[in-house]
Parts: sequence; C-alpha cells; structure tokens
Amino acid sequence: MSNWKGSYSRVSLSTVALLTLAMAAATGLGAVPFFFVELDPQWAGICNGMAAGVMLAASFDLIQEGQEHGAGSWVVIGILAGGVFILLCKKFLEQYGEVSMLDIKGADATKVVLVIGIMTLHSFGEGSGVGVSFAGSKGFTQGLLVTLAIAVHNIPEGLAVSTVLASRGVSPQNAMLWSIITSLPQPIVAVPSFMCADAFNKFLPFCTGFAAGCMIWMVVAEVLPDAFKEASPTPVASAATLSVAFMEALSTLFQNFTHDYNSEDASGFFVSLLFGLGPLLGGLVLVAFALAFHLQHALLMGTASGIAFILGAWRPLQLLLSSKMGFLPLMLLLTVGAAFVHVSSSSMLLLVCNKRSSSNNLPTVTRFPVSVLTLQSFLACGAVAFHALAEGLALGVAAPKAYGLGRHMVLPVSLHGLPRGAAVASCIFGATGSWYGSLAAAALIGFIGPISAIGAILAGIDYSGLDHVMVLACGGLIPCFVRIVQRAVRLDIRKSSCGLAVGVGFATLCLACTKLVCLHTPYCNSAPEAVR
Repeated sequence: MSNWKGSYSRVSLSTVALLTLAMAAATGLGAVPFFFVELDPQWAGICNGMAAGVMLAASFDLIQEGQEHGAGSWVVIGILAGGVFILLCKKFLEQYGEVSMLDIKGADATKVVLVIGIMTLHSFGEGSGVGVSFAGSKGFTQGLLVTLAIAVHNIPEGLAVSTVLASRGVSPQNAMLWSIITSLPQPIVAVPSFMCADAFNKFLPFCTGFAAGCMIWMVVAEVLPDAFKEASPTPVASAATLSVAFMEALSTLFQNFTHDYNSEDASGFFVSLLFGLGPLLGGLVLVAFALAFHLQHALLMGTASGIAFILGAWRPLQLLLSSKMGFLPLMLLLTVGAAFVHVSSSSMLLLVCNKRSSSNNLPTVTRFPVSVLTLQSFLACGAVAFHALAEGLALGVAAPKAYGLGRHMVLPVSLHGLPRGAAVASCIFGATGSWYGSLAAAALIGFIGPISAIGAILAGIDYSGLDHVMVLACGGLIPCFVRIVQRAVRLDIRKSSCGLAVGVGFATLCLACTKLVCLHTPYCNSAPEAVR
C-alpha cells in the first residue's frame, strides 16, 4: 500500500489522462494510407485478411494479459461470454431491421457496427491495464512504457478498423475519426483504474477474455468470409499470417524490454514521442495559413523548397564550423547523398513516364489525380523522411540522458520539427491542393522521427557514424527540391521567389530558436545533437 501511495504521488491524474489520450489518438494513424490509396476489390480482400490477423493477434494478447493476473478460469468464461454476446447482438440487429451507418446499409452496416463495437469493447481492457500500470510500484516509468507499447499496437488496430470502413466506401476522414473513437475508452477507463487499481485488477481477467471472445467470433464469422469473397485464399491467408506475426513481434519486443527498463529509457521514450509533435504542428500551421490566405501553388512549392534547403544546409554548416568534419569529406558525403537520391528518383520517374496513360495521369488507385509532376512531390517528401530518420537516430542516442523525464527538451524538439512538417505539408498542398492529404503526410513524416529514435534506444547504438548518415540525408534533399522549385518557377516566378524567401526565413527562425533554447536550459551541455 505504501508503494502504491508513493507511485500515486509521483503520477498525477492529468498526466495519466493526457498520455492515454495521445495513446488513443495514435489509432488514427492507421487511416493515413487511405488518404492516398483507394482500395480495389482484390486489395480490399487482402486488407481484410490483414485486419483479421490484427484482431486475432490482439485477442491472443488479451488472453495472455488476463492469464497473467492469475485467473485463467475467468478468462475462459469471458471468452465464451464474448462469443455469445456477439451472436446475440447479431441476431438483435437482424431482427431490428435494416441498419444504416455512414451511408452504409444492410448487412455491410451490421458488420461495420459489430467491428467498431468490438474494437471499442477491447479498448476498455487496454485502458484498464494502462491505469493499473501507472499505479504500480514503479509508477510513471512502467506506465509510460506500457502506454507506448499500446500506442504502437493501436496503429495497426486503427488500420484494421479503417480497412473495414474504407472497403465499404467510407471516406478517409470518417475512417480516421471512427478509428480514434474505438480507442477513446482507453483514456476514459485509465483514470478510474489508476485511482482504484485493486478493484480493476479483479475485473481484468474477465474483461480481457470477453473482448478476445468477441474478436475471435467476428473474425471467423464475418471478416475472413468477406476477405475470401474479394480475393483468393492464398493472399488472404498470407496477409493474415504476416499480420499476426507482426503484432506478436511487437508484443515480444515490448515485453522483453519492459523487464529491463529504467528511468533513463523512459525519459528517452518521452522525448522521442515529443519529436513527432513538431512536424504535425508545422503542417497544421502551414495548412491554416494556406486556407486562410488562399495561397497559390507556386508560393507553396517555393516555401517547401526554401525550408528544405535550410534543413539540408543547417547540420553540415554546424559540423563544418565546429571542425567536427572536414570540408572535403563533407562535400563528398553531400554529393553521394544527392547522387543517390537523384538516380533513385529519376529511375522511378522514368519508369512512371513509360507506363503513364495518355492523359499524363498514373493508372493508380488514388483519391486525387497523380501526375508525374505530383509524383516528384511525393519523392521529395521521401527525402524529408530520410532526413527525419537520420535525426531520429541521433536523438535516440542522446535522449535517454535527459534528466527530469526530458522536461527540458519539450520545447527544443518540438521547435526543431516545425519546419519539416511545414515543408511536407506545403509540398503536398502545392502539388495536389488537398489539405487533408497535406496533414496526413505531415503526420506520417513526423511519426518516422520517433520510430527511428525509439529504435535507436532499443538497439542501444552509439553516436559514431551518425553524422555521416545525417550529411547523406541532407544531400538527398537538394536534387528533389531543386525539381520542386523549378516547377514553381515555371508556374509563377514572382510568387515562387516570395515563397522561397518565406521558407528560408521560417526554417532559419525555427532552427535558430531551437539553438537558443538549448543553450539556455539546464540540459544544454548534453542536448541531443539532433536539435543543436
């Protein structure tokens, strides 16, 4: 009891609520691919197979979690109760009449209601587990690691929900919204379970078994049969098997790691997660300004190029001025990075040019027309993603050394990501005119940094060689965005020049402020190289 009270005093209710709310929001990332891809029947069947695998793996995890609480009999009762409950719900919906939801009617609407209901039910068990972990003897450290593990699991679960919706014609915005709604019970239940840990511990085995039983019944009765109608058994079975393997690999990774965690690693995870907020905020700012002032495509593409050029020059100049790398090795690495990205992107563009249709649009399944010129914007965003990956590796090496759970790094890592998100959003918005696609791209690129940083922490790599990777990534930005700015100049030279100046000024201001913040915090002597 004294340990519980001690951990309660270290972790506030607001901390539990905010972290679990962010954990639930991660589910929405599963819908990001559907902002760019529209499923045809064959791929819809494969994705349904993948959704079945994710749901099966989640049910396995829930059963294991219930058994770990020492009440296997209650888990079995819960599984049986869950299957009976879904069967009764299906009978009730059939007797009720024609069900409609999100412009879906009939049997498809019934299936959607059941899938969303089941995924929502299983979130109650996960939220309860998170709250109990925060109330344990190791308090915040254990709770943060469990929260991170479930947040990562939420992404493929959100993909599973979005797949079921998207395959029935639901828009990506609604798919993302409903994916997040299915995880909202996590923060709602986490707070009371944190306050009343003992009581919730007693109910966990039955709750986890109940959710697992619901999912197993639904997978066998509805999801897999739909998948087999749209695709042949071999690709469906392959997708389901790979999904189960991937989810179990994630579970094993986090279970093994949490047995040997420490406060430094928890601090590193916290800082790494914050590293993903900056790009999303930068994308939001850019989209808000573009919509408010009706910014033209040429200006937006110029802005993206200006930001990218500063991002590409910032770290190499730091290394050169601090004498950490000589001029010739620096130029050689920049040249190699630029040449590699140029050759790769040119090969892809050449391949597309040979296969494109007579209307200059790619014969792909996208939500907006994708021309060869638009593909250049996607490739440029890929170069920004490589840059984010390199920065994430550097941050992952240094972040565990942040004391006070990284509270001194909140502002620097957020500021540092703003220009990257703005560059991606302005590039996609300028190319497609799609504001939601711009935000989705900024969120996706922003997610690469934390994943890279967390991977560096788990792998235990050191800093040697990361400067070279960073310079290679900086070199890769140059050829891609040279194409973007050339396209902007052809559209309107005056507006593209204005946008270039705005981008240069914005990126310079953000990075300079990051440097100043790092120098005026108690953490300045060991600030991660990624944000210095």
